[in-house]
Amino acid sequence: MSYHDEQESLENVKAWWAKWGNATTWIVLIALVIAAGYNGWNYWQRRRAAEAAVLYDHLQQTVNGNDQALVARVAADMEDKFGSTAYAQMTALTAAKTLYTVGNLAGAKTQLQWAIDHAKDAEYKQIAKLRLALILLDEKNYDAGLKLLADEPLDAFKGVIADRRGDLLAAQGKHDDARAAYKIALGSLSANDISARQLIQFKLDALGG
Repeated sequence: MSYHDEQESLENVKAWWAKWGNATTWIVLIALVIAAGYNGWNYWQRRRAAEAAVLYDHLQQTVNGNDQALVARVAADMEDKFGSTAYAQMTALTAAKTLYTVGNLAGAKTQLQWAIDHAKDAEYKQIAKLRLALILLDEKNYDAGLKLLADEPLDAFKGVIADRRGDLLAAQGKHDDARAAYKIALGSLSANDISARQLIQFKLDALGG
């Protein structure tokens, strides 16, 4: 390339930079800020998940000690500080089971309702609804239990939810509706799920008709 050609190329670059230099600089800066923000967000998320994991491990140890006050407090801390993590939904179900076992139905219901309202995964919400409906059945609050299970369930839960609805309807004395629910449960459960199918068939036989 001749000297003249080099000068012409340099002048072209200068002209381009004069026209687009500021815009290019801003684009580069914005890209760097976005990249830094993305990396910072990922780091923050990983750090929160690690802290939540430690607190969940603490909950597991607390559960083994059967201290229901401490279980409720640790669960509240998890839900308050790390409610957006997967550990929070696991904590709610674990705490609810522990509180239910020791007879603290109010505490168990609070934890299950939190999972229903805030769980990240639909499966956890469904499990929480099933367990809360069982407590409502124990309390003879049948209408509330049926309302809780009124939404279309996930495919994997159709059988167990129909079964629980059958229990609620049977307790209300609505035997025809209960039979229909139990038949839906039988039709939804796998043929390999022998024990569950036998139990539902037993309920059907007990209703007669």
